[in-house]
Amino acid sequence: MYKTHSCGELRISDVGKTVQLAGWVHRFRDHGGVYFIDLRDRFGLTQIVINPENSPELADLVEKVRVEWVLQVTGEVNPRPADAQNPNLSTGAIEVQAKVINVLNTCKPLPFSINKDENTDESLRLKYRFLDLRRERMQKNIILRHKVIKFIRDYLDERDFLEIETPILFKTTPEGARDYLVPSRVYPGQFYALPQSPQQLKQLLMVSGMERYFQIARCFRDEDQRGDRQPEFTQLDLEMSYVERDDVLNLMEDLFTKMSRELMPHKQIVNEPWPKLSYQEAMDRFGKDAPDMRFGLELVNISDLAEGCGFSVFESAVTAGGSVRGINAKTLGNYTRKQLDELTEQVKLWGAKGLAYVKISETGEESSPFKKFLSEERWAALLQRMGAENGDLLLFVADAKLATVYDSLARLRVVLGDRLGLRDDNKLAFCWIVDFPLLEWSEEEQRWDATHHAFTRPKKEDFPLLETDPGKIRGEQYDMVLNNYELASGSIRIHERWLQEKIFDLIGLSHEVAQERFHQIMDAFEYGAPPHGGIAPGIDRYVMIMAEEPNIREVIAFPKNNAARDMMSGAPSEAMEGQLKELHLKVDLPEEEKKD
Repeated sequence: MYKTHSCGELRISDVGKTVQLAGWVHRFRDHGGVYFIDLRDRFGLTQIVINPENSPELADLVEKVRVEWVLQVTGEVNPRPADAQNPNLSTGAIEVQAKVINVLNTCKPLPFSINKDENTDESLRLKYRFLDLRRERMQKNIILRHKVIKFIRDYLDERDFLEIETPILFKTTPEGARDYLVPSRVYPGQFYALPQSPQQLKQLLMVSGMERYFQIARCFRDEDQRGDRQPEFTQLDLEMSYVERDDVLNLMEDLFTKMSRELMPHKQIVNEPWPKLSYQEAMDRFGKDAPDMRFGLELVNISDLAEGCGFSVFESAVTAGGSVRGINAKTLGNYTRKQLDELTEQVKLWGAKGLAYVKISETGEESSPFKKFLSEERWAALLQRMGAENGDLLLFVADAKLATVYDSLARLRVVLGDRLGLRDDNKLAFCWIVDFPLLEWSEEEQRWDATHHAFTRPKKEDFPLLETDPGKIRGEQYDMVLNNYELASGSIRIHERWLQEKIFDLIGLSHEVAQERFHQIMDAFEYGAPPHGGIAPGIDRYVMIMAEEPNIREVIAFPKNNAARDMMSGAPSEAMEGQLKELHLKVDLPEEEKKD
């Protein structure tokens, strides 16, 4: 070993020992001829002292040293002078008086600073990710990720779960996003697919009698990128036999509550037990099915007051079958016209046609462009329903499409929550969303689509609706939500062939196509498949929230950028002609790319 101790290990009890350390030069300082080096490894920093009077040859060497050089230092542990101790450093009470220094490697000029947190362009950071990962912030994130995965494994092992790996090369079975396809050299013209999730495989493990399965699963989806998405991501994949919905929910609630408390003790879980909201309740109160429950500012429906009120914006939305809803932005009644115009332009970007408002001053003076259209009775009812008080700002969206009202107000609610300082990163507001619609109608394809996936079981009491009114069927689906993010999605699964065939039929999947794509699981259901259900929390997303990072790229060692490119390696890249020939493939580029 190049070192006897790590750079974060030595304490006052080690004074007098001769030690060897190895690491990077974090900082270099010349204090009037006495040189100080902060030597860094993954475990911390140790201050190295080089006194030219004791060792002139070391002074000559140290003058050449630069940050991020790799050094091996042999020296004696000494106590720091009382006025030079650093209480913010685990090794702040000691220093190492260097006797021998070996340069293990030098370092070129850096593309960005490693020893301080600067606002560096992300493309540059991703290009030099091997340097970016040396930074303290990134190392903390990767260590936290390790601890999360270890906690999960230990927790589930104690509860008799088996960790079982499933294939990465499998059959293409679209689950809502595009598959990544892998051509087969051995079988020309045929392809494997990278799994979007191990959905069928984990259900087959239940049929196999494994009963309690989990996997830290790598999943792949060829979809447009955003802050909480990557082409490849990691989830806790979990399945259990002989369970009902609340068995799965109780297990996950206990796991994530205990894990959050142990790994992030400074964070407060604000609602225990976790609330369960129906899908419709979540939409009505928050405008989305993954709400931030750290604060109020809930949506209020005033459609009945808007009907026939005389204000055409409200009237036309209700007449067209839409809705009028609002938010009480408490204490923002002093907003200027410019600030209101900014909010209006913002909601227009989200699809709304505009933003109606009521301003109430601290003295109770009311200002609104639509007040004159409402009778005194309706105006009083509106203020009462909105919970209006002096100093409040009431904001309304009206639209013929309820989805537009929900989405624009849900986004506006988050913006207002930020402006009012209500989204505290040290608060964790978990909740469950249940009773989702099983199916949704596709106008484009004129058929039903599964809202979750086609293996989700309908609620038993809704079975009769399979024949009469599929749109009203609720699924045994559930989502885990944390601080405005969907953290996990799961369901109780179908385990009977007849029911699975019925769902395939409803979503327009012919018997022949269903048999070709899903014969393995359909056949398995005829061999004593037990009732089962599961869930798949996103590990990247959970660590992102715990680490208070803006996107999941910050908690993944080697992520892709927003355009799904690996800036460090240059992937994706062109294949060599010989590789394409072996795979019996020809590349047919779009015309615009051919011209380039």
